[in-house]
Amino acid sequence: MPKIELKNVYKIFGEDPHSVLPLVQKGATKKEILAETDHTVGLDNVSISIEEGETFVCMGLSGSGKSTLIRHINRLIEPTEGVVLVDGVNVLEFNEKELLELRRHEMSMVFQRFGLFPHKTVLENISYGLEVQGKSIEERNQTAEEQIQAVGLNGFEHQYPSQLSGGMQQRVGLARALVTNPGILLMDEAFSALDPLIRNDMQNQLMELQSKLHKTIVFITHDLDESLKLGDHIGILNGGKLIQVGKPEEIIMNPADDYVTAFVKDVNRAKVLRAKTIMLSPDNSIINGKVSGETIKVLENSFIEEFLPQVIEKRAVVEVIDKDGNTSGYITEKELAKSLTKN
Repeated sequence: MPKIELKNVYKIFGEDPHSVLPLVQKGATKKEILAETDHTVGLDNVSISIEEGETFVCMGLSGSGKSTLIRHINRLIEPTEGVVLVDGVNVLEFNEKELLELRRHEMSMVFQRFGLFPHKTVLENISYGLEVQGKSIEERNQTAEEQIQAVGLNGFEHQYPSQLSGGMQQRVGLARALVTNPGILLMDEAFSALDPLIRNDMQNQLMELQSKLHKTIVFITHDLDESLKLGDHIGILNGGKLIQVGKPEEIIMNPADDYVTAFVKDVNRAKVLRAKTIMLSPDNSIINGKVSGETIKVLENSFIEEFLPQVIEKRAVVEVIDKDGNTSGYITEKELAKSLTKN
């Protein structure tokens, strides 16, 4: 069972969204709806399924609906129509108390602008969620200290947000989101306000934490490189519509339309595509007679950029192996050239 599901979700902003809904359902575009009714389409029949423990990245340009989407999961925004399920339960049916419990214990959110309390120290900011839950000060501080160590803020426990860099403030925000041990982490443009180098550090920090914690993460971004780096699956929105969902390599190799193609055209494919994505099966006729010479063994999950220099230097065939050393397939220069050529 998926951890999170959105089924046929529509969101229309305006004075009378339900009167406009039939027009949207008949295929009117976001631009047409705005011109004819003075309403704005936030989401147009969006359905997604997110598995437990995966990082799902939702991306698109400004106004595409990605921030609207993430706020439906914890009901900061109510849909005009549709269903939102968490662990198979429709959260739209929750009363105020049930919704409060969901937000306190099952979900945490990290915002672009940090949202820290300026009058509280790092320790106090991070432990705030536990304070809301009614935990003792001893338990709050102990758990907060563990998160401080996890995000690399040792020694800054008693500093105030104004004394920290942007990257350090976002580490506080991340630790605060994790301190209540939520199953779901919602991250809305969490790293967009950071300088490139700090942003890269935060991406690496998140990936390292995720490898240990296995949270269900919904990450919103407008940056393709960030989505390819972080996402197990990527959903691309345009005008409130979900255009394509897939693994990073699927998005790169098989863009659904011109909008997605424009997004991925300048991507360095060698950094995204893995050996297992482009390999031929061991018994493929194309590679018969081509593996008698020098071969280079690489693991299935190796990125092309990791072994491409060796292939160029030695003009060798790549033998792709699994974690047990068994041959999964082969890659010749032809497959490499094809995979690195833009559509």
